[in-house]
Amino acid sequence: MKKYTIKDIAELAGVSKGTVDRVIHKRGKVSQKALDKVTKILGEIDYQPNPIARNLKNNKVYQIFVVLPDPKEDNFWAPCVEGVNQAVEEFRSFLVDIRLFFYKPTSTASFKEVNKKVLELEPDAVLLSPLFHKESISAVNNYRSAGIVVSTFNSQIVLEEAINYVGLDLYQSGRVAAKLMHTIVPDTHDIVICHFDETLNNAIHMQQKEKGFRDYFSELDGADYTILTLSVDQTNPDLSLVNFLKSQDKAFGFFVTTSKSYNLVEMLQGQRQKNIKVIGYDLLDENIDLLKKDMISFLIHQSPRTQTYLGLTYLIEHFLFNKEMPNKKLLPIGIVNSENLITYL
Repeated sequence: MKKYTIKDIAELAGVSKGTVDRVIHKRGKVSQKALDKVTKILGEIDYQPNPIARNLKNNKVYQIFVVLPDPKEDNFWAPCVEGVNQAVEEFRSFLVDIRLFFYKPTSTASFKEVNKKVLELEPDAVLLSPLFHKESISAVNNYRSAGIVVSTFNSQIVLEEAINYVGLDLYQSGRVAAKLMHTIVPDTHDIVICHFDETLNNAIHMQQKEKGFRDYFSELDGADYTILTLSVDQTNPDLSLVNFLKSQDKAFGFFVTTSKSYNLVEMLQGQRQKNIKVIGYDLLDENIDLLKKDMISFLIHQSPRTQTYLGLTYLIEHFLFNKEMPNKKLLPIGIVNSENLITYL
């Protein structure tokens, strides 16, 4: 059987080699007429590319950039860097250039500046943590307009066209937290959904968790819980919590929608009885220490290292081996307490 080259296909279809390359690799813009011609020829010859040989022959170095919050400012993101390093090590012998770009986790201006810089560098793909919803939609649209493949992790954004996502089902994780809270808090008490960090109306990941949490309790029959929401003022978090507790003396369970459970526990010290129940996210050292002391009841593990490792691997294999990326890869929702913690460390 004849081995067809891109040059052969271009001559048969009456188009340029560049057009054939864009069709085969599904990147860049191609007219519908050219797409139909090339697709017809590919079907007739049953073209099967050799992705490794193609990559080496063309001497093409694929640039994949990772954009995430600076782990020096929020150590939740440190395992994400480890996941990137793991992927770099595994694909070291291939022509792949992987770079990290950090933005300030509390600054939309920093997020926009970093993504603007990445866009100007014109990589083949971007793995993005879309912490700020509105700005992320704009960044993704800019990348796509430039023919850059985009995949997201940790937080999912909703666009008219699907975008690849690796991470938890955040809505379902909120329901899991609610189920756990239901088992440890009597229904005569109030439960507080506590938001730290980003502005709530621009943080879709916190909104999804809260919605899942509230939906669970709204579907309970005969339960008498009052669910409250507290967005902690980052300029004076202690004062905002003290004022809240003074007005809500029945608050007994606290669901923290970010990795900042340890901040809440620290602020609660001396404010209330010691048997307040706290459920939060992520195996930060501070949270682990409080989990061991039963000052945090449960932590939901979001597997940040695995998120970046898988997100990068899917992109790399898409370019190197022409593998199709999953539209959505949902990771298991890990429930961690003081008894099973050792199995997660």
